[in-house]
Amino acid sequence: MQGPMNLTRFIYETQKAFPTATGDFSAILNQIALAAKIVSLEVNRAGIMEDVLGYQGEVNASGDAQKKLDVIADNVFFNALEHIEKFCIMGSEENEQPVKLPAQYKKGRYAILFDPLDGSSNIDFNVSIGTIFSVYRRVTPEGGDGTLQDLLQPGYKQVAAGYVLYGSSTMMTFTTGQGVNMFTLDPQIGEFILTHPDIRIPDTTRYYSINEGNSANWDEKLAAYVDSLKTTDNIYGKVLSGRYIGSMVADVHRTLLGGGFFAYPSDRINTSGKLRLMYEANPMAMIIEQAGGRAIYGEGDILGIIPRALHQKIPVYLGSKRDIDALQKAVFGK
Repeated sequence: MQGPMNLTRFIYETQKAFPTATGDFSAILNQIALAAKIVSLEVNRAGIMEDVLGYQGEVNASGDAQKKLDVIADNVFFNALEHIEKFCIMGSEENEQPVKLPAQYKKGRYAILFDPLDGSSNIDFNVSIGTIFSVYRRVTPEGGDGTLQDLLQPGYKQVAAGYVLYGSSTMMTFTTGQGVNMFTLDPQIGEFILTHPDIRIPDTTRYYSINEGNSANWDEKLAAYVDSLKTTDNIYGKVLSGRYIGSMVADVHRTLLGGGFFAYPSDRINTSGKLRLMYEANPMAMIIEQAGGRAIYGEGDILGIIPRALHQKIPVYLGSKRDIDALQKAVFGK
C-alpha cells in the first residue's frame, strides 16, 4: 500500500526518470527544506520568544527596514546552504553585495538567490509570510568562486525556483522546469508531504490582488481597468472580488490556487515598481508560467528581462493567462 509521498521520496522518484541526474538538486532542495523547517519554527514561536519581534534597526540593500526575523532567516538559509558544495555564490535580499562562500568548501555548479523572509512587515501582526528562492547554473568557469555574473541572469535561465509559505500551515512550492508541486509540512513527523501535485492555475477569474491604496498614483489606464473589475461593465461581465494581503508569497500562493491575478505596478512614487526582479519577480514568474499562467512587467514577459543590478526593481503582473492577457491588452495595448 503506497503511503504519503514525502519530499525526499518525491525527489528520488523524479530523478529516476533522468538517468544523467547528478543528485545536486536532491541536496539543494533537501537543505532548503531543512532551513524552511527552522524558519517556520522561529516564526511560529515569535510571539512568545524574547527579542525576536520588531525591527533590527538597520536597512537592507533594497532600502527596507530590517526586522529581527529577517536577519535570523537570512542566517538560517546561509548556514544550511554554504557547506553542501553545490553553489559557487549566493545572493540575498538582505545583503547589498553577492555573498561569497567560505574558502574551505568546494565551489559548485550553481548560484542561488533568496529572499529569506518576504513580507516581513507583517511579522508583528501574525500575517502569512514566506521565503522565495531561485537557482541558476553558473556561467563562469567551474572550480573557482562565483561572481555577480553568475547571479545576474535572465529569469528564463532559472533551473529551479520556489517559495515557502509560513501560514496556518507551512507549505513549500517549487518547480525544476517540469511543472509545479506543493508540499505541506506535517509537524508531527517533521516531513514535507506532497499535497498538491502538478498544480495548474485555474481560469476562474474570481479574484484580483493589488494594493488599491496606491491607486491615486497609478497610470490612468490601470486605474480605470481595476475600477471596471468592481462592476459588471468589464470583459468578464461580472464583479470580481479584491483580495490583498501585502505579502507577495501569500498573495501569489492564493492566486496560484484560486486564479485571477496579482499585481504590484509602478506608480508616480515608485517609478520602477517595488518588487525585486531577482529575488521575487523571476522565481514567482517561473512558478506561475510552469503552472500554465503568465507573468509580465507591462509590455513584455518578466522572464525575458536582462537584469542590470542585483537589487533591481520592476512592476509585476502575474496570474492566469486569460486574466493577464486581458490586463495587458487593456492597460498596455499589447
